[in-house]
Amino acid sequence: ALTAPFFAQWLQDVVDAQREDGAFSDIAPAPGLGSGTAAWGDAGVIVPWTMYLCYGDRRILERSYPAMTRWIEYLKEHSDGLIRPAQGYGDWLSVDADTPKDVIATAYFAYSTSLVARMARLLGKDDDAERYEKLFEEIRKAFHARFVKEDGRIHGDTQTAYLVALRMNLLDEEGRRLAVHHLAEDVRRRGNRLSTGFVGCSYLLPELTEGGELDLAYTLLLATHYPSWGYSIQLGATTMWERWDSLKEDGTFQDVGMNSFNHYAYGSVGEWLYRYVAGIEVEPSGAGYKECVVQPHPHPRMPWARARYESLHGPIAVDWRVEGERFALDLEVPANTLATVYLPTADPGSVTEGGVAVGEGNHATAAGVEYVGVAERFGRPRAVLRVGSGRYAFTCRYA
Repeated sequence: ALTAPFFAQWLQDVVDAQREDGAFSDIAPAPGLGSGTAAWGDAGVIVPWTMYLCYGDRRILERSYPAMTRWIEYLKEHSDGLIRPAQGYGDWLSVDADTPKDVIATAYFAYSTSLVARMARLLGKDDDAERYEKLFEEIRKAFHARFVKEDGRIHGDTQTAYLVALRMNLLDEEGRRLAVHHLAEDVRRRGNRLSTGFVGCSYLLPELTEGGELDLAYTLLLATHYPSWGYSIQLGATTMWERWDSLKEDGTFQDVGMNSFNHYAYGSVGEWLYRYVAGIEVEPSGAGYKECVVQPHPHPRMPWARARYESLHGPIAVDWRVEGERFALDLEVPANTLATVYLPTADPGSVTEGGVAVGEGNHATAAGVEYVGVAERFGRPRAVLRVGSGRYAFTCRYA
């Protein structure tokens, strides 16, 4: 909650720095590098939406809405057949993988448009919402026609090209399957190495996880060769570096003209650790963590995890572990919060809470626990439960 006032003020700086033609500047409060740049400028839309999800404050959307709609109109005016030109920084500081800038820019055009459509709905601006929903579908079609080949390969054939198409919802189900396949294939072809820069990095592990490639996601997380997060740790890093190789293996520095050793971009891996490993996620319909999802992703190389998120309503705390064929989850849900819990089991009848059977075929007597059913999530079976505020001790047979 301490970051809420900071970002609220900073968003005002973003709006104040917006150009008259609707372009957001690359940095705020004062324009310095440029403006109208894909991903950098789109922060003027992505950050208000993220703030709303985290804090549930509609005023953030109301204050930023006029600026966001001007940004969408700017992107539309400065595109050709809804394809944005190759401009900006691209996938900044990627490794031997030059993702075409028009792919990135068009994907972000679509993404910002879809987010503005969602925010318009929340604010009761239904006419605007319908217009932006239609525009998103038109951009989606243009992206597919220009950049997606029949075999599912995306122009550039880089990890980030597949990641932005997946994250921005620009592919149908078959297209998603093929994109995940080509993405994983590229990672493996590089010797289980990532190639993503600032744009693709935050989407890499989430999209591998959601695409059923959890093993590969953990392989990347725990790697120690260059480029990887473990590489910097092996060389003594205690902060996130601007470059994957800010310090080289021989102990020399990268380009000293631009080589920060405290630069958070690649620290976005922390989001995956909280949202997927620990499994704490906000439910968009219950913004501000009024409703949350708890869906841990255990793995043989990660047999336990603990995490705590201080929501506005209080702490959401997760402590899970795998003990042989048994999965155990201790969960704390704060007051005035509902949680949907996805337990990793193919045997819902094995689910217990506090020693009381609550899964399929059982009559739940554990206070505050509702058994919902079974769902396939990211290629894996899950037993689904709904719980209110309180402390819970779940166990199940581990799938």
